[in-house]
Amino acid sequence: MKTKVRILISVAALAALAALCALIHAATARERALHTCEGIRVEYADDYRFVTEEDIKGYLDKHYGAYIGQRLDSIALHKVEAILDVQSAVLKTEAYTTDDGMLNIRLTQREPVIRFQKGSYGFYSDVNGFIFPLQENYTTPVPIMDGAVCITAPEGYKGAPESEKERAWLAGVIAMVDYMDKSRIWAENIVQMHVDDDGDIVMIPREGKERFIFGSPTDAKAKFDRMSDYYRYILPEKGEGYYSTVNVKFDKQIVCKK
Repeated sequence: MKTKVRILISVAALAALAALCALIHAATARERALHTCEGIRVEYADDYRFVTEEDIKGYLDKHYGAYIGQRLDSIALHKVEAILDVQSAVLKTEAYTTDDGMLNIRLTQREPVIRFQKGSYGFYSDVNGFIFPLQENYTTPVPIMDGAVCITAPEGYKGAPESEKERAWLAGVIAMVDYMDKSRIWAENIVQMHVDDDGDIVMIPREGKERFIFGSPTDAKAKFDRMSDYYRYILPEKGEGYYSTVNVKFDKQIVCKK
């Protein structure tokens, strides 16, 4: 009998505690519902600053409308995220509100791995082959390729290249740049990459007058190995400045010209 009484008392106590918690939660929710938005707070998930806080305010003012002074629970967070996610340099947005009256924006931006320059305009590509325009607010130090770049994207374009051929070429360039970065020596010593009118990539080193005709971005390791062989065997024999072009695009061949 005593055991049953103790069980009933325990159940009643738990029920009372649950009711109290529910009342506190409801009261907190009602109080929070009265809070209004006083501003935005931007947190960056990376070190890039392609998109500034002022940019974000401008996007929301234009595409969302009034949010300052609105109740926190009335702000459509999914709409805020959708507005920011379509901006070219934005990879992902997380929006949430806090009791201090702030609309918080956590921004993850695209990480460029190479910059292309086509005449008067340029664009970046991330590691996934998504290209997006240069940003007025910020530039980041990545390898630059100019000349007759084999991507026909118009100024302001964002997304993957439209043709399979261009997507394949871009994937090759990204793999080539990744190899250069991991090797370190080539990332440090190649100061410019140019695409000539024949579609060949030309590597321009930091020192010397040689221009290395790399050809397509495929088979990067083998071509860089041939460049290494030039510096190891041919340059010491002929001396600096003897050749002006060194063609390494053909398999097992190094073709030098004065």
